[in-house]
Amino acid sequence: MDRTVRTVEDVLALLDGLFASESEADRLVTGDGKGFWDRFYADRSRQVPFFVSKPDENLAAYLDQGLIAPGRVLDLGCGPGRNAVYLATRGFEVDAVDLSPVAVAWGEERAHEAGVDVRFLRGDAFALPATEFSGPYDLVVDSGCFHHLPPHRRVSYLALLDRVLAPGGHLALTCFAAGEAGTGSELTDADLYRERDLQGGLAYTPESLRWIFSDLAEVELRRMREEPPESALFGVTFLWTALFRRSAAASGDVRLHDLA
Repeated sequence: MDRTVRTVEDVLALLDGLFASESEADRLVTGDGKGFWDRFYADRSRQVPFFVSKPDENLAAYLDQGLIAPGRVLDLGCGPGRNAVYLATRGFEVDAVDLSPVAVAWGEERAHEAGVDVRFLRGDAFALPATEFSGPYDLVVDSGCFHHLPPHRRVSYLALLDRVLAPGGHLALTCFAAGEAGTGSELTDADLYRERDLQGGLAYTPESLRWIFSDLAEVELRRMREEPPESALFGVTFLWTALFRRSAAASGDVRLHDLA
């Protein structure tokens, strides 16, 4: 008989296993999901909306409106690097991390074709050594990572933000919107553990996002704008886009660091 839990990280790993034991598709953005995402990105000809080499429309809007400015940026769950490459072309110093080596290789190709430098990292953002991306970052971009996290990994996510986001820095988040058929699951957090199924990702309401990120100030939270196929930007209306700002006086939360 094994007793495997001694630390908070042991608890998080145990809860990860509740989902991983049921479906590989729910091993999404932590270490066990590598094979799933490698296969997902292997066929570049698939008609997947976010395979296109276009940045999110909200990122372009934030720049145009002067809400963000070039600085250091971390792209979490960067996939094939469409936002990372775009931000590098706009003068940002970009670190981009993804679980899938296949996605990262595609992103590196795109960066080379665009003639920009992006520092791509392969691995689980919650498991990589702190020295890999220690911050501080002026901007953390997440376009589709957060909504694939099981509820307990929000703890890890907030701890990561607490560690790497600079005082006065911004989080640019894009995630599934509740009330949209065929997108994210609307089961309660408790029911997700009863079902042991993330159903491909979790949907959020504006109120839930404001509560989860209540330590940050809301700059903007809205529906992503629909962009036509000929647009140079990516936009679909079943996603929320949010921009949150950390207090310029933020000094970190010891409790969150303890949970990182």
